[in-house]
Amino acid sequence: MEQGEPRPAAGADEFEAHRSRLFGLAYRMLGAAHEAEDAVQDAYLRFSGADRAGIAHPAAWLAKTVTRLCLNRLTSARARRETYVGEWLPEPVLTSDGTLDPLESAQQREAVSLAMLMLLETLTPQERAVYVLREAFAYPHRETAEVLDLSEAHCRQLHRRAVQRVAAARPRFEAAPARRAELVASFVRAARDGDLGALEKVLAADVEWWSDGGGRVRTALRPILGREKVLRFLDAGFRTFAAGFSLTAVELNAAPGALVHDDGALIATLGFEGGDEITAVQVMLNPDKLDFVGRQLSRM
Repeated sequence: MEQGEPRPAAGADEFEAHRSRLFGLAYRMLGAAHEAEDAVQDAYLRFSGADRAGIAHPAAWLAKTVTRLCLNRLTSARARRETYVGEWLPEPVLTSDGTLDPLESAQQREAVSLAMLMLLETLTPQERAVYVLREAFAYPHRETAEVLDLSEAHCRQLHRRAVQRVAAARPRFEAAPARRAELVASFVRAARDGDLGALEKVLAADVEWWSDGGGRVRTALRPILGREKVLRFLDAGFRTFAAGFSLTAVELNAAPGALVHDDGALIATLGFEGGDEITAVQVMLNPDKLDFVGRQLSRM
């Protein structure tokens, strides 16, 4: 290190080795990329100021710290969402670059899907923590109990309740990854062409269209239900944006999704659910909640 060059903060290199995994944990807990970044940064500040001799296992110490920070944030986040304008959706994240580690298994990939993050909002903070640690990070109940300062028996009970509640709300049939990619590609082609007939073929009769504008962008404040209503809504959108909008297929939250640009500016992301047809579309329009994806794109 040359004279006058700033010295790295204590533990910085050691922390960086864990940052991606910690962000993945915080994002699954919060469903908000910017809040996950803040939680990870708070954990770093605590780690850099801690007595390293008292931390026998840094990975476990950091996971516990981030989880506890997220539990604290969930309470205030839920209070804010009660006054949120329109529907609240999770913040989207591009995942082709490995941002949301770990994503090695189908179960881990499902845990960051927009649909799953919406389901996790129905759990209590402790249920959500147990579910995430167990399902996405394969924590044994004993280690989960240590992270949450609960008994192992209590963690097992929380996990059982969480699994039951998620299973009851989860769609029965989901498309294989290749089939979902085909559906999304067909949707993107039809939307590019303004072809309502082609869109009708890929949308289920009971399709749900969810939009999150957060009061920042004018959009439907409630879900649009049914293929005919969704098609009428899209027809109006095509007429509005036909001059400059474009759609690009991407991997969004570990599943096929799409980006919408208007004259080169990112204005929306689209997430999809479905089996043989698209059964739900989650559209993020809130500029504040598009910031993380925008920063990802700027690095590509």
